[in-house]
Amino acid sequence: MIRIDRRSVLTGLTSAAAASLAGRHAQAQQYPQRPVRVVVPYAAGGASDIVARLVAGAMGERLGQSLFIDNRGGGASIIGTQAIATAAPDGYTIGVVDSAFTINPSLFGTKLPYDTKKNFTPVSLLARTSLLLVVSESLPVSNVKELIALAKSKPGTLSMATAGLGTAVHLGCEQFRQETGIDVVPVPYRGGGPSIIDLLGGKVDFTFSTIPTVLEHVRDGKLRALASTTGRITKLPDVPSMAEAGLPMIDAAPDFGIVAPANLPEAILTQLGTVAQAALKSDDLRRRLDEIGYEPIGSTPQQYIAHIDTSIEKWRHVVTAGNIKPE
Repeated sequence: MIRIDRRSVLTGLTSAAAASLAGRHAQAQQYPQRPVRVVVPYAAGGASDIVARLVAGAMGERLGQSLFIDNRGGGASIIGTQAIATAAPDGYTIGVVDSAFTINPSLFGTKLPYDTKKNFTPVSLLARTSLLLVVSESLPVSNVKELIALAKSKPGTLSMATAGLGTAVHLGCEQFRQETGIDVVPVPYRGGGPSIIDLLGGKVDFTFSTIPTVLEHVRDGKLRALASTTGRITKLPDVPSMAEAGLPMIDAAPDFGIVAPANLPEAILTQLGTVAQAALKSDDLRRRLDEIGYEPIGSTPQQYIAHIDTSIEKWRHVVTAGNIKPE
């Protein structure tokens, strides 16, 4: 007959549990032990890709491991974003998303293959860039008030270029149209580049655009900047903000943040968040972002969660009021 010493069994189980906890703690403490993949849901060379590469370099130095970029463009950023959602929650796959992350829930609804609030762990809001309301040089207006007055005096006449369905640029145009009540002709473009070419050529009257896209054209006097959506910007200090122009609700601004798959271990989230915040406080990264027209932020995970929740609700209102549908 075999006798079982219950005390020995309990002691063994307790020791095993303690060893398991110690092992998991040690694993978290040693993260990362290999390079970290950073999924960017766009092709190389775009705004999200540029921000991701700058931040990845700065974070890699602090983590002691390289962060390599994996561009997964297509499907209005859905393909790459889904790749983040379905990755293992071990800290070795993270992603850099932009404003489409909070716009797409309203634009695509149940057609999204993931749940924006449930399938991700927000890590840090990294940066944002203002949008500029710019008009053709030939349009006889010098400020926002004059543009609105001209549009109202000629309903259905002025043309408004809307670049990229469901992007911050597109919804900035929609915010402006909805808040001012003007009747203009929307002219859709697939991207900002073609819309600015037509604006320079006088084929459309006005649009919203990112700072890097139009900065030199404004400085050269080929386009006129009437206002920015996030406050005055250092590169164009004479351009007022939308709030100063009496339209504080027009606040569309492309932003960029780090997210990871849901259920990321707390220790790894804390480490990634702390490293991201430290990177965005460094003089070198702040200078490099400022040079290309981006405002560094570096939020906590909790602050980023609050930003995501607020943004989803804001864009739901704009998309619904504008009856914007995916193509």
